[in-house]
Amino acid sequence: MPAAVIAYQRDHRFDLEPERLWDRLEEVDQFEGWWPWLSDFRLEGDGLATGSVLFGAVSPPLPYRMRLRVELVDCQRPYSIDATVGGDLVGVAQLRLHPEGGGTRAEVGWTVEMRQPAMRLANRIGRPVLQWGHDRVVEMTVVGFRRRIQRA
Repeated sequence: MPAAVIAYQRDHRFDLEPERLWDRLEEVDQFEGWWPWLSDFRLEGDGLATGSVLFGAVSPPLPYRMRLRVELVDCQRPYSIDATVGGDLVGVAQLRLHPEGGGTRAEVGWTVEMRQPAMRLANRIGRPVLQWGHDRVVEMTVVGFRRRIQRA
């Protein structure tokens, strides 16, 4: 694995069954309000469906910003999304939703390579700091999403 690659694979538990969880995920017009690290977000296509493309900028709690393009290659409502990632990160991502005990176990994973020269250099010098920033964004995303679905 090249040094500028970030791989992530974790399960997260939510108290909504997959169909209702997917409904909340489809509230893409709310994403920027839910997550302070996301800006310039837009969706081209018909919601979370095969062929749709999501665009946005991610600003982790570190002094850099990444522009991303996420193409939804295969979506099977309400159970799975496979995507390709482009822009300042390049790679693949997937989401699997499994019914579990009246709720959902969400398997989330991606493997992406940092493309910005400054990020690649920072990765060589301070990989633990970049990993920390990545993990904080993921943590904020999950905590924020749980908070939103509890209000539903």
